[in-house]
Amino acid sequence: MNESELRERTRALLAEVNPDAGGDQRVPFRAAQFDHGLAWVHFPEGLGGLGLAPKLQGIVNDELHKGAKTFYEDMLINPIGIGMGAPVLLKYGKQEDMRGLLRRCFTGEEIWCQLFSEPSAGSDLAGLAARAVRDGDDWVLSGQKVWTTLAHVAKWGLLVARTNPDLPKHDGMSYFLIDMHTPGVDVRPLYQITGEAEFSEVFFDDARVPHSQMLGEEGQGWKVAIATLMNERVALGGGASKKGGGSIAVLIDLLKSVESQRSAAEDAVLRDRVARLYIESELLRLTGLRARAARHSEGPGPEGSIGKVAQADISKEIWECCSEVFGADALVYEHGYELRQGRTTVSDNRLQAKYNLLRSRAYSIEGGTSEIMRNILGERVLGLPGEPRVDKDMPWKDIPRSR
Repeated sequence: MNESELRERTRALLAEVNPDAGGDQRVPFRAAQFDHGLAWVHFPEGLGGLGLAPKLQGIVNDELHKGAKTFYEDMLINPIGIGMGAPVLLKYGKQEDMRGLLRRCFTGEEIWCQLFSEPSAGSDLAGLAARAVRDGDDWVLSGQKVWTTLAHVAKWGLLVARTNPDLPKHDGMSYFLIDMHTPGVDVRPLYQITGEAEFSEVFFDDARVPHSQMLGEEGQGWKVAIATLMNERVALGGGASKKGGGSIAVLIDLLKSVESQRSAAEDAVLRDRVARLYIESELLRLTGLRARAARHSEGPGPEGSIGKVAQADISKEIWECCSEVFGADALVYEHGYELRQGRTTVSDNRLQAKYNLLRSRAYSIEGGTSEIMRNILGERVLGLPGEPRVDKDMPWKDIPRSR
């Protein structure tokens, strides 16, 4: 399929289901997009794709932007499912019901979450203690996860648990796709500085997950988890989907619309800062496009950490710059304790900027801290010597740890 044929196929999608028709067209439109093979064009036919080169997804998105005012951003609909779950499911999942899982993931009918971090195993994921014990055709789960984004609204969770404590910590883990409505799964909200509960702590009390929902083979948990994290870092570090979009667009709009109380000299300095942030945002967007292309053609690599670090730093600078545009009004934030996804879809740029000034503090922590990202870049990209790991070959059960 050449470019003109792909554009025609996308225009046919828009003619079939108009996202601007009124009401919430998200599910019917994205279901049709999946069925047309335009969800992920590099995925196989029948699974939301057409078996094409990954770079051609940009053509689809370009036509969608030009043909309709409404554009549904993947990362606002189902960030973990679309950004991480779908590629991992495609590579390591069983074929049974894969089409249904991927379709509902893309439409956002079923939200996904990621159950990795634990109170005693944050940056050291391989040190996790949640246990899964085989019982016939099921695995019985016990333990705790924390900082689980969207757990309170999720249908599916990507879970890593220890299945063999006698092996070294990297070898004794397995990876599961668990139904978050399973008996024995207890989700408890954690409130943030923004006033909302976007993420939670999750407890497993003899929760059962079928063996058929293991992704990869038993003991491959670390391998599948790394693939998930690499996809996550590409997704989080990708920047805006179009030139001048995303957070930098909010900053520029505020600069135009908020009446300035600054002197001419202060205005000149601020405009220079905005211009620099625009350039850095565009460089980040292009880096994200290259990283996504590499992820689809060769599998995700450590280079995704570059975009993750840059995204965290640039985003924080942009929202801090928004506060300078506001002046003292940036200090006033009306919050509410709500169990919901983050307030990333607010149409009022003033409210969005105030929210993200607080929310952006998490960018350099979630998905792997910036410090960990720099370690990965140093060791796996630059080839620098790694930090000493004295417990690497020790059985997990023998590793000293706090109780």
